[in-house]
Amino acid sequence: MQLEGKVAVVTGAGRGIGRGVAEELAANGASVVVNDIGAELDGSGGSTSIAQEVVDGIVTAGGNAVASTDSVTTWDGGQRIIETAQDEFGGIDIVVTVAGILRDRMLYNMTEEEWDDVISVHLKGTFTVVRHAAPIFRQQRGGRIITFSSGSGLVGSIGQSNYGAAKSGIAGFTKVLAKDLGKYGVTANSIAPRAETRMIASIPGNIQEMMVERGALPQPDEAPWEPRDVAPFVAYLATDGAAQINGQVFLVYGGNVTHLSLPRRVNNIKT
Repeated sequence: MQLEGKVAVVTGAGRGIGRGVAEELAANGASVVVNDIGAELDGSGGSTSIAQEVVDGIVTAGGNAVASTDSVTTWDGGQRIIETAQDEFGGIDIVVTVAGILRDRMLYNMTEEEWDDVISVHLKGTFTVVRHAAPIFRQQRGGRIITFSSGSGLVGSIGQSNYGAAKSGIAGFTKVLAKDLGKYGVTANSIAPRAETRMIASIPGNIQEMMVERGALPQPDEAPWEPRDVAPFVAYLATDGAAQINGQVFLVYGGNVTHLSLPRRVNNIKT
């Protein structure tokens, strides 16, 4: 088991991609803090049973896991999530930030609350957890940070200005992390996943058709892109063998991994 003895935190681990990542890390030997407040897709409500169900499955399969229902949207919540890993398993080695919500709306109809809530869960929620892990990683001179960006943040998607801004911010944040922490043996990389999750299911049919046309969803004759398909590459990035991979963004879906390039100069105009 490549992650034997490692301790991981996975946010948004109650469903979809996050759940698949938590289960994959545990199957590879890591002890996992399964963090999820059990909210609806728009961030409303909450249930403590969602994270616990994942924990129960991991434990039944012979792994080690504990549930966390702290919110990533607050400084104290991020701190408690990392403290849970330390208190329950004696440390922290891996942080994977998958937690997210959707409040899709065309910009001219978007409310301040819809903007703030999405930025808070995705971008601030990535910051709060990583921020409290970073001093530990620096001191122990090692750690793995895997964040989750999106094609919406990298190339844009209709009706997702809040989500796209958050995901673009996460990609940039990750690249800065790689520079800030790389000299301490810490790597930070970001995943732009494609998978048939409840987020995708909530997108209107005409938009889904456009996504199929541009390859952002599988063609009708293709096998579904399952959320769990993203997990093996995340687990690989968490291993010691991935120590030289830092500051990168990867498109991952259906057994495919694509390394995305940095923005590059195309033309230059002197004024």
